[in-house]
This record gives sequence, C-alpha cells and structure tokens, in this order.
Amino acid sequence: MKKVFVDTNIVIDLLSKREPFFEEAAMLFSMADKKRIELSVSSLTIANTSYALQRQLDSNKAKSVLRKLRLIVKVLPLDDKIIGLALNDETFLDFEDGLQNFIAIENDQDLIITRNLKDFKQSKLPVMTARQFIDSL
Repeated sequence: MKKVFVDTNIVIDLLSKREPFFEEAAMLFSMADKKRIELSVSSLTIANTSYALQRQLDSNKAKSVLRKLRLIVKVLPLDDKIIGLALNDETFLDFEDGLQNFIAIENDQDLIITRNLKDFKQSKLPVMTARQFIDSL
C-alpha cells in the first residue's frame, strides 16, 4: 500500500471545506478511509490545523473534528532529529516545509501531497498535488 504524506494545506482544505480544493482533498481522504492508500500527517499538521479550525469552530468542536481525522490518518512525530535536519538544511527556504519534508523522509513515506509544489521542489521524495495523485492512479 502506498504511504502518502499529506501537507497541512490539504488537511485544512478538507476540514474547512475550502473551495475549489475540497473535492480533491475529500477524494484523497476517502481513498485512505477505504484502505486503498495509507495517509500520514505530521504532529505539526495537527497543531496547525487545530489553530485554523478554532477560527471557525469552538474548541470542543475543533477537537472532535481532529479526533475523526485521526481515525483515517497516521500521525507522525516531530522530534529533535527532524528539527536538526530542517535547521541545517539550506535548500528549504521555509522552515515549516523543511520540517514536513524531513518528517516524510524519516518515516519512509512514498510521496508528499501538497498544493504548494514549488515549496517542495528540493524534496528527495516525489511531490504532487492531490489532483495529480488521483489522476495518476
């Protein structure tokens, strides 16, 4: 089964029902729910998504949404090694993108799904949008 690392923007697209990206995000997460792929996110994504959701929902509802998300995705850790890799990497201009990249690499993910392809052009992993990935299957 393909191990797919999902960037924060895709998770927020799904949970916030952001148009025009919601449909492709929903299709991706549906594939994971049906066990066709294994989706992973970083613990950083959970924290950032919580922050974004609390702008729209009260704290309890936001936590409820995140609990449901955890049933579909595997949450990968952000640890000292990954922080060190990102801090010492000069190819990623955005530190958060570097963190996401190294979390995916260190956890043997097959590819990264993001809407911001240019932010991950230095990744050693294949990088696609959700639409590109769905179309490739």
